[in-house]
Amino acid sequence: MTAASLRARVRAEMVEEIKSVARRHLAADGSNLSLRAVARDMGMVSSALYRYFGSRDELLTALITDAYNALGDAVEAADAALTDRADLRGRWLGIAHGVRTWALDNRSEYALIFGSPVPGYVAPLETSRAAVRTPRALVRILADGLAAGAIRPLEQADLPGPLQPDLTRLRAEEFPDVPEALLARGTVGWIHLFGAVSFEVFGQLNNVINEREEYFDYQMQLMAELIGA
Repeated sequence: MTAASLRARVRAEMVEEIKSVARRHLAADGSNLSLRAVARDMGMVSSALYRYFGSRDELLTALITDAYNALGDAVEAADAALTDRADLRGRWLGIAHGVRTWALDNRSEYALIFGSPVPGYVAPLETSRAAVRTPRALVRILADGLAAGAIRPLEQADLPGPLQPDLTRLRAEEFPDVPEALLARGTVGWIHLFGAVSFEVFGQLNNVINEREEYFDYQMQLMAELIGA
């Protein structure tokens, strides 16, 4: 191993350790992340930590990107686990439960990416690239169903006129294989999925629903009907 590769490996290990400590702070203190506190827990001065992350926002970006990618990994694995690719409903339910399981196992990371915005933080483009992995998995189901004739294309007239430009732009930028009207249905399903998960993660179902998994599955079955799976 060369000296340069050894330095790179040591740096990568240090970066991962910093992020691990920062995640513990997120779990304890929410998004109120302090580089000084992270440095203190690692037994180093804050100026040394700045050699790895130039600011709090830079560290937050790394944590947000990691969270989106971890969720994307979970969702893509859930979709790939179903061998019958024509089972659109099964794929949608697999993705939905994959999101829920990841969120319940990683509550602080979920809160970081789907909770209240961090004051003063503006997410750079790199977080968007990671964030789009999960909705792409849903749109692949719609595109596959459309190609196989299992999902009927909706009439553009079904889409309210003022929404047309937004959906046309969204289709052109991210999801060219799905017509605007069907894409609109898909976004409703996607938003309801994360709304249902957020209600559970953030305690809104406490003293309301006890059988959480069954209730979640019921909601996702209804959404499967809506999106045409």
